[in-house]
Amino acid sequence: MIRHMLPFLGLIILIASPISITAQQQTDQITLVESATETVFPSSLVFKVKVQSQTDITKIRLQYEVERMNYAPVISEAWPDFIPSPKVEARWSWDMRKAALPMGATIHYWWIIENQKGVNLITDKYTLQFQDTRYSWQNLTEGQISLFWYRGNQSFASELLAACSQALDRLYADTGARLERPVRIYIYASPQDLRAAMIFPREWTGGVAFPEFGIIAIGVPVNQLNWGKKAIAHELGHMVIHQVTFSPFGASLPVWLNEGLAMHAEGERDVSLDLLLRKAAAEGRLFSVRSLSSPFSARPEDAYLSYAQSQSLVEFLIQSYGKDKMLELLHLLKEGSSVDEALFSVYGFDQSVLDRLWKAYIMSKTGAAPGFKYEEQKTDHRTKIAAQPYGSLYYLGLPIGVR
Repeated sequence: MIRHMLPFLGLIILIASPISITAQQQTDQITLVESATETVFPSSLVFKVKVQSQTDITKIRLQYEVERMNYAPVISEAWPDFIPSPKVEARWSWDMRKAALPMGATIHYWWIIENQKGVNLITDKYTLQFQDTRYSWQNLTEGQISLFWYRGNQSFASELLAACSQALDRLYADTGARLERPVRIYIYASPQDLRAAMIFPREWTGGVAFPEFGIIAIGVPVNQLNWGKKAIAHELGHMVIHQVTFSPFGASLPVWLNEGLAMHAEGERDVSLDLLLRKAAAEGRLFSVRSLSSPFSARPEDAYLSYAQSQSLVEFLIQSYGKDKMLELLHLLKEGSSVDEALFSVYGFDQSVLDRLWKAYIMSKTGAAPGFKYEEQKTDHRTKIAAQPYGSLYYLGLPIGVR
């Protein structure tokens, strides 16, 4: 009898013991009461948490990750201030004056809490978007493009979205480059509305692009739709090229190539820029290709000419050598080749030789010769006038802004 009872008693011990441990754990466990956020656009994003335990809460950490193009995952951590207690309410404010997020940026976050007994609680992962809550946004989506606007009818938004599709089709047909990740475009009703959505904006800002976040924001008044279609196509061109060449090994694109492809995405050439190009060719004052690798001058006429030359340079390469070579050039730049190395590998010449070839091409194409008379044309003053990159931002248009 005794021999038969011992295994049974052992079985009772094995079952009963975990029940006792679980009960102890329940007295030490941490309970999440509330996790919330508050957006104070555009100045801050506030994270709030309420937790309780049978013993003092001693540590609270907020971990978060922002959706953007990165070479590796980046997780940030914040430590909100609080007084240890069994019931704790803590908050941490992300001050956008120190590290701003663009409108529409997506953030994933979670809390790690520890009590005096060393028990940890890791919450679920939450997702939010840093939205401009001052407006009631409407949305249209086609393919990888989502367009948001709050003033103007659906026809207004549809035309802008159609301009996006045409720009993407044009770039793919002529260069083989295509959008690889989704893009969100925010259309503000005026440049003033846009600037109010930014931290420390320049007074002439009319549009911004955040390539790593896949976000574009432009101030497009309803009565300036044609300008808006060109501006949105231009910025979308930059977005495509950034995605195609993004790499930890990639060399910086020469400005003439980046801006030239973005100008090409706009479609129809600007007559006033063509006339300026002819005038400069006739007067023998075209910029060298190598000098156009750096940011363009802030002097309006020089900047106009730099844009005109960049567009012409890109179209010369596409028309003379085909789209496959342009795509190969972008891929080599992505892999880390210098501009001259990539050009020589694809086309058999560097920027100096390209300069000579292009100038011969432009002189024959424009028919420019000494004595050519250039007549200034009045425009609506919404032509881009300078290439002044500011971090990942791009500025465009007058009086709506300056690139």
